[in-house]
Amino acid sequence: MFPKLFDIDRLQQGLQADLLIFLPELAVCFGVVLLLLARLVPFFDRAHLGGVAVAALVGALFAAIAQIQDAQQSQGTWAGAYFNGMLTADAWGGFVRVVVLAAALLTVLLTLITGIPDKDDSADFYALLLGGTLGMMLMASASHLLMVFIAVEMASLPGYALAGFLKGKKTGSEAALKYVVYGAAASGVMLYGISLLSGTFGSAALKDVSAGIAARGFDLPVLAGLGLTLVGLGFKFAAVPFQFWCPDVFEGAAAEVAGFLSVASKAGAVGLGGRLLLSLHAGHEGGWAVPSTVGVWVAVVAMLTVTFGNLAAFAQTNLKRLLAYSTIAHAGYMLMGLAVLTTGGAGAVLYYLAAYVAMNLGAFGVVALVRNATGSEDLSAARGLVKRNPLAAVCMTLFLASLLGLPPLAGFAGKFQVFSTVYDAARAATASGPPWLGGVFFALLAVGAVNTALSAYYYLKIARAMLLDDPEGVTVPVIHKPQVSAALFLVVLVAFLVAAGVVWDPLTTQANLAAGAFVVK
Repeated sequence: MFPKLFDIDRLQQGLQADLLIFLPELAVCFGVVLLLLARLVPFFDRAHLGGVAVAALVGALFAAIAQIQDAQQSQGTWAGAYFNGMLTADAWGGFVRVVVLAAALLTVLLTLITGIPDKDDSADFYALLLGGTLGMMLMASASHLLMVFIAVEMASLPGYALAGFLKGKKTGSEAALKYVVYGAAASGVMLYGISLLSGTFGSAALKDVSAGIAARGFDLPVLAGLGLTLVGLGFKFAAVPFQFWCPDVFEGAAAEVAGFLSVASKAGAVGLGGRLLLSLHAGHEGGWAVPSTVGVWVAVVAMLTVTFGNLAAFAQTNLKRLLAYSTIAHAGYMLMGLAVLTTGGAGAVLYYLAAYVAMNLGAFGVVALVRNATGSEDLSAARGLVKRNPLAAVCMTLFLASLLGLPPLAGFAGKFQVFSTVYDAARAATASGPPWLGGVFFALLAVGAVNTALSAYYYLKIARAMLLDDPEGVTVPVIHKPQVSAALFLVVLVAFLVAAGVVWDPLTTQANLAAGAFVVK
């Protein structure tokens, strides 16, 4: 009845091994605890605590990279399932975890540069940001549907508070309320879908659900459970028709928070979405069953998402709202790579994701600098920026060019790889699979190419305002040269985009190794 000493020792040894795998997440948790306890110490009560968040994220990032290196030195051997199968340590989760941590670290550095939050609110702000980061890391590693739900909630709840964190800003409070309402609805629907799947197969473990679907087929209960479960994922992606929260939240939140939500949240969604879809495909041992059912629906959502995001951005004059619709469009491009359900497509999405973090967070960083100098986040505040702040204008132009997909920047390399994998999947489906599926993938490719051309309108509209429009007549203060830290932040991001866009191999190799965690034919 009672555990024996041998059983206790075995459990302790297993827990110690699991905690070592969980070390990056523990570093983030330790940072949250320190931030919450710091206010009890009189000295820290008067200090800005951004350094604590930086230290926690640097430690977590170091541990995450070390785990990847150790696994590669061990011929790609990862620990696999841990914490009784609730989480999985593999190359896919390891790559996404590094991207999430890098996005969070860059966000914290940006907040230190722009001065939001102030020292009085720094502990609460960074505790929320680290808490959301932890949830997004768990999303990438979740291998149990219960953990999937917990991770999504852990990633979402801090975001609700961060969206309305600015004091005395009515739009921020309104944005946070909308975010909570939409998030609660999506979570409820997702939980019902999880209950359907776990009730149908008698288990909530992802491997058991995948095997059960492979044996049972895509009947009505399975499709309903999958569809409802993916609703929560669509909310995190800001994919159509779950995108309504995104523009209002981004406009009402601080630019730093909007940048974090746009990149880190997307990384968590890619990690979880890729794991769910590719695990399902691997459970069918490849073939065309999953691409011709779930893959087609993902492809349709991707086409609607990218088209809606680009068209809705045309009329926007608020920079944050415009970038919010751009974020929706880029979610569609990422879904295109996942829709074909190949390791090549998954690897291309991971490359795209890494590039997206740098270029989108850089764009929001420039918006934050313009806001600090002018008090405005409208397009009019950026007119003639090149004459007042050449470095910020040039860096912003390069960020926009990368978002558009112009060579030789990483955004071009990411889109090229995604489109290439969609084209290869279309040819493969036409040759050896359902011919109509090849037609769907060719249509997906065409929609992506057309929307890339359409997006040039609003990206170039910003660039024209900064580089060609005359600042005269714009009643805003003169923007001074950025401090050294801001200049270094922007230059480092631009350097990464150029380096990754010219030399693809290092990042592509890591992305393909991560996608190889799923055995998909």
